[in-house]
Amino acid sequence: MTHRMPSTLPIAGRRLLLQLGALGCLSAAAGLPAAARPEAAPRAVAPRGPLAADELNNIAVFKAVSPSVVNITALGVERDFFSPRVTQVPRGTGTGFVWDEAGHIVTNFHVIQEASGARVTLSDQSSHKASLVGVFPDRDLAVLKIEAPRGKLPPIALGTSKDLQVGQKVYALGNPFGLDQTLTTGIVSALNREIESVTRRTIRGAIQTDAAINPGNSGGPLLDSAGRVIGVNTSIYSPSGASAGIGFAIPVDEVNRIVPRLIRDGRMVRPALGVTAGPENMGRALGLPKGVPLVGVAPGGPAQKAGLRPFARGAQGGIVAGDVIQAIDDTPVADLDDMLTELERHQPGDRVSLTLWRAGAVRKQAVVLAESED
Repeated sequence: MTHRMPSTLPIAGRRLLLQLGALGCLSAAAGLPAAARPEAAPRAVAPRGPLAADELNNIAVFKAVSPSVVNITALGVERDFFSPRVTQVPRGTGTGFVWDEAGHIVTNFHVIQEASGARVTLSDQSSHKASLVGVFPDRDLAVLKIEAPRGKLPPIALGTSKDLQVGQKVYALGNPFGLDQTLTTGIVSALNREIESVTRRTIRGAIQTDAAINPGNSGGPLLDSAGRVIGVNTSIYSPSGASAGIGFAIPVDEVNRIVPRLIRDGRMVRPALGVTAGPENMGRALGLPKGVPLVGVAPGGPAQKAGLRPFARGAQGGIVAGDVIQAIDDTPVADLDDMLTELERHQPGDRVSLTLWRAGAVRKQAVVLAESED
């Protein structure tokens, strides 16, 4: 017998009966044996086309460069409270990259600053004790060395930074927040930026990028689209301490000038003129032109041999005019930092031409650089 729903039942009541009936059907289906239940088939996967050209390049760069990028763990000394025993414990991480098959690793100075030791983890996750080869804090660069099979030490490809253009694509590869082998992309946002090193010396020519750089990326490579190093990631500009789209890298031309000297000498051997520069306000106080006024000339040094003379007090208390260094090899130097930067481009024994101002007269003087004692 067929039962019909009374037509006089209110609409809300009829809806309730329909819902109860649906629940009854579901309950009945749930009670069916597994073989009798409706099959829950996965949805078909839509095919995708080939990867875009830029995606393929991203993948190619990562595969080519990642074996050359390493994780650096800075170690500190910790003393056991209940015994005189001391142990080395991790105190921070950063990034570095393989410079050559001899095991030299380039990173930032601030990554290993004040550390008692360091360990380098290669891309195959093997860990190696690192020894310190040399540092140059003024450019925030350091070189470590590990003993590992040459097959595990593929040197990174070097590019150049002198021909970079704003807008070209870049990659940052490193270990942000300890997450190793992380690739981020961006562009060259600006060139010739100035950033401050840990010694407060100015690092000129820095590369600005919007590729995400975070704590732990320090010391890692900034790459061009061919996978060549164009800079060493060193700092970020961020109120929060995390990436805000403004990161900076030391240009590779500067790195390639300094690192071989650290490997050869164990330190950055500074060429010296044998002079003492006056304070910053001296030029303004005496109405001098831009440059580096001298207040001291080392006896027997290059400057004295070349006839340079410092400012001094005369017998009557007046100022006796000395020399102001205005340029080195025709490159203007406005202050001591400029002068040191230009001198660091040379080696002890090089001959340079100084542009000098004294009492209103300008002259040029050749000087042979000596080795600094610091």
